[in-house]
Amino acid sequence: MRCLLLAVGRCRDPALGELITRYVDRLPWPVEIREIEARSVDPVRRRAEEGRAILAASLPEAPFVALDERGVLLSSRAFAERLGRWREEGRRTVVFAIGGAEGLDPAVRERADLVLALGRLTLPHELARLVLVEQIYRAYSILVGHPYHRE
Repeated sequence: MRCLLLAVGRCRDPALGELITRYVDRLPWPVEIREIEARSVDPVRRRAEEGRAILAASLPEAPFVALDERGVLLSSRAFAERLGRWREEGRRTVVFAIGGAEGLDPAVRERADLVLALGRLTLPHELARLVLVEQIYRAYSILVGHPYHRE
């Protein structure tokens, strides 16, 4: 299964970037991170511009997961089961969207097959990126029966 992360903004913190890379490198699933940049200074326009860019970069046939603190809370096992179900359905790629400082445009949330919260706290996009790739790695380990995840 391939994971495509569409993330608004760049990862500017080298330490977080290193941790993200560490989890991506551990995964046998290919993970591609595409950084989305918006030019508008106006927050409302910038969020809409980011949303259009995210939707343009997503794959229509792939399950689409929008990360939003107002989304559904899943356990790591339930998240793994969702990814496993998509894989069993023959879905080759899952697309994840991480918004910027203004959050996700409503059009992105509407397009999502799953609006997922990593928690009720608002996270900086770099930290959300790290938590997401760790949870993808954890989901993989659950699906293959690796002891990384403990309950």
